Amino acid sequence: MSFALLFSGQGNQHSAMLPWLADDALVHGMCAQLGVDDWRHALADPHWAERNDNAQTLLTGLALAAWAQLAPMVSPPAAVAGYSVGELAAFSAAGVIDAGAAAALAPQRAAAMDRCAARAPGGLLAVSGLPEQKWEQLRIDAGLELAIRNGSASVVLGGPSAALDDAERMAIAAGAQCTRLRVNVASHTPWMREAAESFSLALAQVPFQAPRAVLFSNAGDRIRDARSARTALAAQIAQTVRWDECMENIMARQVRCVLEVGPGQALARMWNQRYPGVPARACDDFRSAAAVAAWLNSHADP
Repeated sequence: MSFALLFSGQGNQHSAMLPWLADDALVHGMCAQLGVDDWRHALADPHWAERNDNAQTLLTGLALAAWAQLAPMVSPPAAVAGYSVGELAAFSAAGVIDAGAAAALAPQRAAAMDRCAARAPGGLLAVSGLPEQKWEQLRIDAGLELAIRNGSASVVLGGPSAALDDAERMAIAAGAQCTRLRVNVASHTPWMREAAESFSLALAQVPFQAPRAVLFSNAGDRIRDARSARTALAAQIAQTVRWDECMENIMARQVRCVLEVGPGQALARMWNQRYPGVPARACDDFRSAAAVAAWLNSHADP
C-alpha cells in the first residue's frame, strides 16, 4: 500500500463530522482543554464552533484521535501534509512531535493569532474562477495578501475586514466565485507576523524529532530534520500556504490513494480535481474506522 495523509484545516467543522470516531483518551483530553463534556453538542452552536481558539484546539485533537484509531489497521503513510492548522496533526503523524505536544500547542497557536487579530481584525476570502493576473491585480487593489494558493485560479486572500469586503465586491463583479471563510483572523499573511514569532518561542520548549515519514510543509517544502520542522511550523502562520505545491510534491511520491483526515471533503475534492487518476477520499465519507482502513487496504500495491 502507498497512500498519503492530508490533515484538514479549519472552516468546515460540524457536529456530524467523523461519525465513526470513538471517545478515546485523546478525545477526552481535547474536551477537557475546551471545557466541554460533548464536543458534538458544542459544535452545534455556530458561534462556539467559529471561535479560533475552539476550532484549532478541536480540529487538532480530533485529527490526532482519528489517526491514532486508524494507524494500527494500516501501513505507515508514504507522505504526509497538513493544511494550515492541520500541520500540527500532520507533524505528529510523521513522528516530529508526539500527540500530547501537538494537542497542547493548538491553543497556544490560536492564542498567538488571536492577539494579533485583536489589534488588526481581519479574515480570509476564497476566490476562484479568475485567471492569476486578474486575482493578483484584485489583491493589490484591495490591499490584501495571498494567504493560500490552491491552484492558479483558486486562492484565498487575507487581510483587514473592510478590504475583504471591497475585494469580494470586485471579485464578484469580475465573475469570480467567492466564499468568506469561517475564521476571524488573517491567517498566513504578514498581519500574523507577531503570532509566528510568539509561536516560535512556544515551539522552542517542545522536543522535536526528524520525521519518520515523508513530510511536506506549507512553508518549507519537504521537512527533513527537527530544526527545519520548528522553523516551518511557526513560519506558516504568517506566510502563504502553497497547497498546490504540497499536492505536487505528494503526487511525485507516486502514491496510489489519498486520505483526508478531518471535517468535510475539501482537500479530497481539490486532489480529485487535480489528479483524477489517483483517488482521494475523506474520513467523513465513512461510517467506521474499519471501512476507512478497508478502502486504504484496497489500494495496496499488487
